[in-house]
Amino acid sequence: MNYTRDRLRQGYANRILNVDLGSTAISTQQLDPGVKEYFMGGRSLGLYLLHRATTPATRAHDPENPLILANGPLGGIPQFPGAAKAMAISLSPLTGIPGVSNFGGYFGAFLKYAGFDALQVTGKSGHETMIVIDGFKQEVTIEEAPDFREVFELEKAIAERFTAAGYDKKNIAFMSTGIGADHTAFGCINSHYYDVTKPTPEGKGIFRTKQAGRTGIGSVMRGKRIRAIVVLAAYPQGENPYGAADWDRVRQAGAKLHSVVKEVDPQSLKMYRKGSAGLITFMNKPEYQSLPVNNFQQGSDPRAPQICGKFYAEHLFEHRGMDGCFPGCNLRCTKGGWVTLSSGTHQGQKAWVDGPEYETAAGFGSNLGIWNPEFIMEANWHCDNYGIDTITTATLMAFLMECFQRGYLTAADTDGLELAWGNEQAALEFIHRLAHGKGALAGAAAHGMAGLVDWVAECYRGRTGIDPRPELDLFAMQTKGLPFSFYRTHRSLSMQASYAAASDIGAHHAAAWLIKVDLLGAFPTFEDKAKALITYPRVRLGNDNMGVCKLPWVDVFNPDSAKVANPDMHINPASQELYAEYFNGMLGTELTWEEIFAQTDRDINLQRVMNVMHFGRDTRRFDWIPDRAVGPTEDFLYELEGDYNDRQVAEATGKTIEGIRTLTTSEKRSILMNHRKENLRKLIDKYYAERGWNSEGIPTVATLERLGLWQFLKQEARDRITELAG
Repeated sequence: MNYTRDRLRQGYANRILNVDLGSTAISTQQLDPGVKEYFMGGRSLGLYLLHRATTPATRAHDPENPLILANGPLGGIPQFPGAAKAMAISLSPLTGIPGVSNFGGYFGAFLKYAGFDALQVTGKSGHETMIVIDGFKQEVTIEEAPDFREVFELEKAIAERFTAAGYDKKNIAFMSTGIGADHTAFGCINSHYYDVTKPTPEGKGIFRTKQAGRTGIGSVMRGKRIRAIVVLAAYPQGENPYGAADWDRVRQAGAKLHSVVKEVDPQSLKMYRKGSAGLITFMNKPEYQSLPVNNFQQGSDPRAPQICGKFYAEHLFEHRGMDGCFPGCNLRCTKGGWVTLSSGTHQGQKAWVDGPEYETAAGFGSNLGIWNPEFIMEANWHCDNYGIDTITTATLMAFLMECFQRGYLTAADTDGLELAWGNEQAALEFIHRLAHGKGALAGAAAHGMAGLVDWVAECYRGRTGIDPRPELDLFAMQTKGLPFSFYRTHRSLSMQASYAAASDIGAHHAAAWLIKVDLLGAFPTFEDKAKALITYPRVRLGNDNMGVCKLPWVDVFNPDSAKVANPDMHINPASQELYAEYFNGMLGTELTWEEIFAQTDRDINLQRVMNVMHFGRDTRRFDWIPDRAVGPTEDFLYELEGDYNDRQVAEATGKTIEGIRTLTTSEKRSILMNHRKENLRKLIDKYYAERGWNSEGIPTVATLERLGLWQFLKQEARDRITELAG
């Protein structure tokens, strides 16, 4: 299909691309002005398109479930740091509810440059397919895909194919996934882009990857038999190339944030050296106990420096080159390095690894009891190459290792694979089996935590006649079916509520990453915590809508924020004002940053409505976390942090420490767990009330009307909300 590309206006292409793989029909539609005005872009627009395309009966692998890739009005503009983000949206094979994952790289920007704010793919192809969006020829085609099932072989084939056709590598961006997405419900999508600055053994220049990892959207992509989606484009040229309402204002806002990053990061987190893996040091502090160790059983370990950002920076990361996942970002946190693979069909090969980021380092490191950074990088590479989510894979492995620790599994159950803490060889073998669907264990793990718990329970019940399900559920780390990302939340009530209720996709930190500032004492009262569960998701998910990265805001504290008259300086209000300048300069508005980000309540409520359509009257029941995320699930775990836990029990009961220590550990642990669970229930109640939802977590009609969302809902959603919430 040929199309005509309009010039960008206020950061929008004002067009949506639709591809139906069943009929091979390709069409475009104008972005409705009312929809654009209400749903800002990125995540927000994607959720709206998903809502319109599906019904409560739609399942993740149904042809009508769309795969949506969407950018935002502030994305793809190099004059502002961190303008690389785009969103992948679909119904999740893991959870059954909307799955959302952000990703970096050039794809979102190139999609905009080619002329589209969103790509919506429906149907299923009868053969292996590649979608090509050529912004030079203004042509969209559905083509036969190269016959490779591993991501990096496919990457090489795509690069060769399009460079042979005359395209420069710097003008090629694409999304891909691999064989692991064929065999699991948690396939990830790799976002490939060409880094002309990175040294290689052959010279300079290498394709690099970022991931849309969470919620299994790569598995949706493979269910449609898509191997890759390629976009060919060039950066817009000329004066005001992105159609800003006030281009000078945009450039000035970008220059100011650029200066903050340049001055602050080298003196604080050193993201340009450590990447996000530097966070391990903070989470591992004994006073915080928030780095997950051995499936979240412990929160600190003296071996953590072996896998921290400082170690990677000094020994493994290749610092030459720019390390930004999009031009113009001087945070440069996209770290990586070379590692020699020790397992699989590529054993002995020296491979470039993008990462690890904090989540992968903690997941394959401390949470598995493994303290080898090169192992972590290899596991990272294999997951990317197979197209599976590192977070989900690592959380499932930690659960299995604890099952071995506690005798719920034996090697006889797993075809001889003994997943003991620290067993690197077994961990790598598990990844290979998982990606290829090899064996009963891999088949069970492929369905995610719920399916894996069922399988382990059946194995143990068959051997002993005892049903272990109640015990397994204590440490099966998932919410709504999505395995946990890697923050041990025992000492952060705000983060417990974030995982339980504020993150509507399941147990992920993207919506409300509150743990660090909570540990620093930012939210001393219940009211403060409940308010933070509103204000921080507005900003974090608002960034997803706009198409910008969170890290220049959240990880680079602007010194001017300490001077701003704002009760929460941790939200970094001085930098928020720069984002508001950027937004207003692009869109021609005059809004405060609070007003801009308050618009995110629209898509937060839309996603909650869609969750309600799936969970119905059980919605509140799914807003909860496993006991392991609340506190010690056994007496010996209580004793590991005995002094801290005793103080909490004393506070909860009004007794002295001496009085508390006359109780048995079991008695103290019971008091502590009941106290923490009650606090969590109260905070969720408060959160619901702040949101304008009823006591079951369902938005009321009055709230949806006040937000203006009611008019955008399908009739079946209106009827269901009216029935359940009134």
